[in-house]
Amino acid sequence: MKAARTPRANKKSVKLLVAESGQLQNSELARLPEHLRAGDLLVVNDAATLPASLRGRDEYNRPVEIRLASQLSERRWQAVIFGEGDWRTPTERRPAPPRLKAGEEISFAGDFNAMVVKESPLSSRLLDLEFNRSGEALWSGIYRYGKPVQYSYLTEELNLWSVQNVYCGRPWAVEMPSAGHALDWPLLMKLREVGIQTATLTHGAGLSATGDERIDRALPLAERFEVPPTTMATVLRTKAAGGRVIAVGTSVVRALESVLLGLNGFTMLKIGPEHRLQFVDGLLTGTHDATESHYQLLRAFLPEEELKKISRHLEEHNYLTHEFGDACLILADASKTNK
Repeated sequence: MKAARTPRANKKSVKLLVAESGQLQNSELARLPEHLRAGDLLVVNDAATLPASLRGRDEYNRPVEIRLASQLSERRWQAVIFGEGDWRTPTERRPAPPRLKAGEEISFAGDFNAMVVKESPLSSRLLDLEFNRSGEALWSGIYRYGKPVQYSYLTEELNLWSVQNVYCGRPWAVEMPSAGHALDWPLLMKLREVGIQTATLTHGAGLSATGDERIDRALPLAERFEVPPTTMATVLRTKAAGGRVIAVGTSVVRALESVLLGLNGFTMLKIGPEHRLQFVDGLLTGTHDATESHYQLLRAFLPEEELKKISRHLEEHNYLTHEFGDACLILADASKTNK
């Protein structure tokens, strides 16, 4: 499949593949209301996307890049460190970064730096960092010196506004919750007009690739989330009335399914073929390659053979992949969900 290489100038051109009851139908995202029913509920992730890539130098003046992964406390973040180069080089081909010890500092600007607190047992490239700023000053530094995380399949440097969804709020995501990138207010209003509700939650969508096999195999890492009581009440009311809960993106699935486990604040839940979906009946998602961590979650919705069939169909019909690509609506087999 081909990657979408730039943000969409015209989001109305986004294609939609509908997978339901073993059947595949080519459609358009603008026709989403036709593929849902009155009484269904669409749940979106309203996290805004941070400029989570920060370029700096270590104490020996060696160039490094850090990509924020998750905020741990007021001044502490978990981050992945990269060596020389930038997004134009595939992550797996970037040279190894210098190994930094606890107490060493990375300077991003004369008055903005972070100290290494510790490295993760998972990889020496996964670090806990403590910034020298907090509160408004920290956020000002991140927004002044940071840039959006991006990958080598793109052809131009991204602007921060290119990686925001129209309904975004708190800046919790380090990569765009991209399943909703093509949803606009006219389409959301049309859904409401035909009796399809919407609700929000906030999930700090994490990094999708690092080029480090050990980290990439562990993705997704622990991610911050919050499901408002009003959203959970709407989900339960929808289920009780026989409506379907449609998650917009894998981060929404992870957040909603984590509630049942009593998790709050951060989730380590990994969803795969053995997971019996409790709250989610369908998924509006981007198109993903089988090697991506997002793809593994799809196995909770459909068996492997069905997913391979979808992948072949996407390839044959020239669907575009990645965050600015086309979309897929998967409506789960009743046997995979707990009604």
